[in-house]
Amino acid sequence: MIMRKLLLLILILIIYSSCIPKKDLVYFQGDPVRKDSIYKLQDEPYRLQIGDILYIDIKSADPELVALFKNVETQRNTTGIIDEKRVYFSGYSIGRQGNIRIPYVGELNILGYTTREVREKIQNELESYFINKDDVFITVKLAGIRVTILGEVSKPGTLLIYKNQINIIEAIANAGDILVTGNRKNVTVFRKNIDGTKRYEIDLTDISSFDSNNFHVESNDIIYIEPLKQKTWGTGVTGMQSLTAIVTVLTLLTTTLLLIQTFK
Repeated sequence: MIMRKLLLLILILIIYSSCIPKKDLVYFQGDPVRKDSIYKLQDEPYRLQIGDILYIDIKSADPELVALFKNVETQRNTTGIIDEKRVYFSGYSIGRQGNIRIPYVGELNILGYTTREVREKIQNELESYFINKDDVFITVKLAGIRVTILGEVSKPGTLLIYKNQINIIEAIANAGDILVTGNRKNVTVFRKNIDGTKRYEIDLTDISSFDSNNFHVESNDIIYIEPLKQKTWGTGVTGMQSLTAIVTVLTLLTTTLLLIQTFK
């Protein structure tokens, strides 16, 4: 009788500890404390980083003059979308000193600038070459944000997202969302800059994650979703899976004990 009660207690404890509670799966729990700061973070424009590639297009009524300031013409595919490989070779990459190099203009430091500020800076540099500054039209776009997502997501790998700014939720959504076995409370972001590689942790089950300075993803970030302990144990992630695993183990133990009793 005592043995049966002990086995029952062990069974209940294992099931309880091996199941993933709902609070570990739900995003953004709680009430936002600083709503204004949340909206401010969402509206904050992306600041350019080392390694970003810019697509810069210059147009004017004088195409021969414009051609002096342009790299090799960026080509588009049959759907009208700029080809990624062409952008890589003909785009303007931000070097380790934060500069881009434009023909006949020279080095321009744009580290930490927004695309709008870069456009205005190039506009000012080209004014002296044109009789009327309104004759030149400049387009500056970020040629995608590259982010690598590893761990407990549906589609791990490197993504290139064609937006000027993305947050960590958009990045994870593009990877197919976090699996049930992923730890939403400890999402790790590795970010490399001129000071070296830094590590940040974000709890996506807490609404205050919107207030994190690392809520927005920067180009070349690595996002890692670690597994929950339930996956490490191998007992299943739901009550039914855990019960099935435990019943299998108990069946094996019972069979072993019966065999031992038989051969005594």
